[in-house]
Amino acid sequence: MPIKIPSDLPAFDVLTREGVMVMSEDQAARQDIRPLRIGLLNLMPKKIQTENQFARLIGATPLQIELTLIRMSEHRTKTTAADHMESFYRTFQEVKHEKFDGLIITGAPIEHLPFEDVTYWDELTQVFEWTQTHVLSTFGVCWGGMAMINHFHGVRKHDLEHKAFGCFRHRNLMPASPYLRGFSDDCVVPVSRWTEIRQDEIDAIPDLVTLLGSDEVGPCLVEDPKHRALYIFNHFEYDSDTLKQEYDRDVAAQAEIVLPVNYYPDNDPARVPQNRWRSHAHLLYGNWINQIYQTTPYEIEDIGT
Repeated sequence: MPIKIPSDLPAFDVLTREGVMVMSEDQAARQDIRPLRIGLLNLMPKKIQTENQFARLIGATPLQIELTLIRMSEHRTKTTAADHMESFYRTFQEVKHEKFDGLIITGAPIEHLPFEDVTYWDELTQVFEWTQTHVLSTFGVCWGGMAMINHFHGVRKHDLEHKAFGCFRHRNLMPASPYLRGFSDDCVVPVSRWTEIRQDEIDAIPDLVTLLGSDEVGPCLVEDPKHRALYIFNHFEYDSDTLKQEYDRDVAAQAEIVLPVNYYPDNDPARVPQNRWRSHAHLLYGNWINQIYQTTPYEIEDIGT
């Protein structure tokens, strides 16, 4: 089954051209099944790019997915057209009385700020608590994952002396995990961050289980069964050229930047980077969707009860 998104959302045409099955709301209404309701709380400045990335991954399963785009209620983006936000996004205050099978909370380019200094931190902590009664499973990505693990467990983020930037090999630490079904013993994951979560601080909390980790850049994917959540600190969702876009942007701005590790063939930025993580990205998000499907109640209102 395809992902259900508005036919005028930019992702509809993008995914259609890529061969991803998409369905308009009119088509979905004719099918006598309950689609899984997945929310995307999009904190990234490039909203449309992020929508495409996550819709591509969750739309590749045999299940019908209804994607709801969510934004913080008071925060206004300066990088995405206001009419796009008005047409396709709902605020958290508008959806907080509804139930969702899954929720993805994206990263945000505010790593250097203490969590409490983020302008929408108070509302975001409300979102975290709301997931415990209104969402079956939550996936916190990069800064979103760091914020969640801090809120629920007090695990701190630490500044890095140099940016972790590139494609790093990660070990499969829990091959029996249903979220890693089909994974190789190791895999490549794109990384782009100035902060880290430390493995020893995760190990000090019995409720947390590290599923993927790297000797070079630390823990990557952490399961939190008590809060029905996954935290991933890196970027399986990235497009082939996302790291290139970041590198080119910083070069143009004459910012302090190094060449992304293990990304360009022969470390030559003039060559086209190769995507070596796409298959594992689809596996991870497909496994997450499958776990939701296996455990969610048929009556969505029963979530949280």
